[in-house]
Amino acid sequence: MKGNKLCLCFLLAAGVGLKNTINVMKGNKLCLCFLLAAGVGLGAHAQNKIAAPMKDVNQVVDNTLDSLNVARSARPVSGSSRKGDNPVLFLVGNSTMRTGTLGNGNNGQWGWGYFEHEYFDENKITVENHALGGTSSRTFYNRLWPDVLKGVRKGDWVIIELGHNDNGPYDSGRARASIPGIGKDSLNVTIKETGAKETVYTYGEYMRRFIHDVKKKGAYPVLMSLTPRNAWEDADSTIITRVNQTFGLWAKQVAKKARVPFIDLNDISARKFEKFGKEKVKYMFYLDRIHTSAFGARVNAESAAEGIRNYKGLELARYLKPVEKDTVTGATRKKGNPVLFTVGDSTVKNTDKDENGMWGWGSVIHELFDTERISVENHAKAGRSARTYLDEGRWDKIYHALQPGDFVLIQFGHNDAGDINTGKARAELPGSGNESKVFKMEKTGSYQVVYSFGWYLRKFIMDVKEKGAVPIVLSHTPRNKFDNGEIERNTSSFGKWTREAAEAAGAYFIDLNKISGDKLQDMGYNQGLRVVGTYFNHDHTHTSLKGARMNARSIADGLKATDCPLKDFLK
Repeated sequence: MKGNKLCLCFLLAAGVGLKNTINVMKGNKLCLCFLLAAGVGLGAHAQNKIAAPMKDVNQVVDNTLDSLNVARSARPVSGSSRKGDNPVLFLVGNSTMRTGTLGNGNNGQWGWGYFEHEYFDENKITVENHALGGTSSRTFYNRLWPDVLKGVRKGDWVIIELGHNDNGPYDSGRARASIPGIGKDSLNVTIKETGAKETVYTYGEYMRRFIHDVKKKGAYPVLMSLTPRNAWEDADSTIITRVNQTFGLWAKQVAKKARVPFIDLNDISARKFEKFGKEKVKYMFYLDRIHTSAFGARVNAESAAEGIRNYKGLELARYLKPVEKDTVTGATRKKGNPVLFTVGDSTVKNTDKDENGMWGWGSVIHELFDTERISVENHAKAGRSARTYLDEGRWDKIYHALQPGDFVLIQFGHNDAGDINTGKARAELPGSGNESKVFKMEKTGSYQVVYSFGWYLRKFIMDVKEKGAVPIVLSHTPRNKFDNGEIERNTSSFGKWTREAAEAAGAYFIDLNKISGDKLQDMGYNQGLRVVGTYFNHDHTHTSLKGARMNARSIADGLKATDCPLKDFLK
């Protein structure tokens, strides 16, 4: 340092820290000249007063192990979906929009972009998901955007939702951070691992560049705020943490200045999550607190469509499909009266026409209720398990039709064993815990997360309670199977798991298997198994009309032994 006092003073005055100053000055009498001439590095950072990068609060390691080149090749060729002269809707984002290389759920995670096309009329517009996991506004713009832009034409639309990954180091590791804010700041960096030089801009500047490029093509940009994380204000809070002071605010500010639409996707979905509650929100995500399950991805896709539909004067809304409303489920509702919905398999609803045929108890249970004060709707479906009832969208219809004060009788278990991803592919994992596993479905080649039997029941229960309705869970009906005069029970399998799910989620539980099983066993002792057989039809599982009515009466007996308010509607 001897003889360099003047140089040191200039360096410190320029805003370079003492430690870095010493490192720069070692053996370098011309350090001041070099520093002023270069205007880069740590000194430039300090001189320009560039904000520190955002902290990586997600702490998620990308599940995509493929190289960027492989990931690129797996994405659609820009504009390849175009039909004739129809416009294309391009989706630009990260893993919350498209997870994994293929975006096909093979890691159990889904981005909302995978489902967004379902909301648009494909005869008028096609949707292309160009998102890629791990990208930030900076890395997407630099590495992927030029290829996407090639396919954009006049009249197209581009939705941009980025920001989740705009954090961490500027110049090392994934080197993807943008400068916080919307200013004109910039920072020259040298990537430590590669030696590559790059100028880093603010998040707002990247957004402005996206907008400029889209408009230059004669297309229409739309900015969206980030999807919400499973993050709450504090341990006791019922409020989802927003991004309205960071990326949501910055995107909104840029959009306003550029006079382009801004849709607060973060707030739209967060408000839904808050209604769901913390326990239900857990199954909106998979493996971590940012990447959504299929359930969460569908919520975000719906929120994006809602935001488009409700944005005043937004022409993109013209391409949305009309909202379809279910006019069947809940149609029996009389003003001021609740509805009792029954959900299950063929033992709940069968052909239910021929007096000598097979019947489910759900089609006769109305005989036991005062239908002047409550209506009964049987929405069970033969051959369904808890999982397939959900997968086919049947449960969603019940969920959307529910009103406060309604009741739901839920019974599954007969079809919930067997093959998971082959054959009928309707089984769940055994048990009532939180176990889950990703399976590739043999018939479709698609991937699906399959949970435990109890998990599906808990979901149904939480959904019902969320709507202010009352869930009542039943163990499945007994089968006509005897061993040394003892009827087969399900106390070590589905009956046990049903009880555990009900207790865990705070639902009423009726042990239908035991109540009806006891009746049939007594009948076998006193009258013989031939008489028991008259309560079944065709096989040992499906009931005759007589058997269906017996099971319905057993449910009524079980209700009377509880404090469930549904019993007040019995005759």
